[in-house]
Amino acid sequence: MTLQIRRITTSELAVGQPLQWDVHGESGGLLVKRGHVVASDTQMDLLLERGFIEVDDGSVPSTCQEPPSTLRMLNLARAQLHVALVDIFNGQATVREKLDDVVSLIADAIDVDQDVALACILLNQDVGQYATRHSVDTAVVAMVMARALKMPPERVASVALAALTMNVGMLQHHERFQHTAAPLAGADLAYLRGHPQAGVALLRAAGVDDEDWLACVLQHHENEDGTGYPHGKTSAQIGVAAKIVMLADRYCARVSARSYRKAMLPNAALRDILLEGKETVDAQLASVLLRELGIYPICTFVKLLSGEIGIVTRKGLNSTTPHVLSLINPWGGKLDVPLRRDTKIDRHAIREVLGGDQAALSFRLDQLWGRSASV
Repeated sequence: MTLQIRRITTSELAVGQPLQWDVHGESGGLLVKRGHVVASDTQMDLLLERGFIEVDDGSVPSTCQEPPSTLRMLNLARAQLHVALVDIFNGQATVREKLDDVVSLIADAIDVDQDVALACILLNQDVGQYATRHSVDTAVVAMVMARALKMPPERVASVALAALTMNVGMLQHHERFQHTAAPLAGADLAYLRGHPQAGVALLRAAGVDDEDWLACVLQHHENEDGTGYPHGKTSAQIGVAAKIVMLADRYCARVSARSYRKAMLPNAALRDILLEGKETVDAQLASVLLRELGIYPICTFVKLLSGEIGIVTRKGLNSTTPHVLSLINPWGGKLDVPLRRDTKIDRHAIREVLGGDQAALSFRLDQLWGRSASV
């Protein structure tokens, strides 16, 4: 075995990933030990400038292999869904395989990193058209809820398929509606309220015969108290899958920015949904949504009792004590290396929730979650 000393390369470094070797400076002094997690672009640049490693005959390290990325999977799911929805709208009857592929992508993305999948709902809103992006986001939340309820895999897939296709009946005007600040009226309102039936008709024409899937698409705007549409059904008449998709749909819509309004803070969006529980939503399922997302959902900007400002990146032991990455120190300076904080510890408890403009933070997703959030 012949060892050689050489500079570390870009392909051997990634923010959020542990080093595979001890890294030394040019004079031989140890810079960082094997296993150290690269915390920022600045640190990576310093290692590239100064770092040397000792390797066996220049062998290719395992880190050169591209790891699975939840972010990439969901971006691909959005692109593939757009094609499938256009096919359905245009009357093509060979889309089931395409939709199944999208569901598999979303399931794999959640398996790789559920927290990143939920983070993409808030921090990846610039990729793709709203119609497809919102449907994939809704499918992510619906799948998380369905799994939490221990539904069998085929039922989870059916719920996800319904979420992906819930709005195909208004695909022609959906993007325009997202840029319309005034309440819809006249023909637009009728079109909106008729999209569940239109969607079911399009899906049947495309060969879909899964009645649970179709019923979910038809009922995803029905309310517990009978005030929903298209048929004004009440609680016992609405399927559980439709209630799941409705909750996921409402949460994702509230936290999405529109051209005429800012996105709601995720904790405020959940609070609104819970307050509706007495009338329009199933209170038990709303509690499942809260349990899975937490009082402080992933990507909530927070100020800690220590004075640090950071972002919720992982669920904690319970819904009130998530894990936070602090990015701003108590004196308002940006931290070179984000600090992991467990908010169940008193001094790192959450003091208040901040809006994105208050937090004034900028970062890439992979700086917070590592390679599972790489582009």
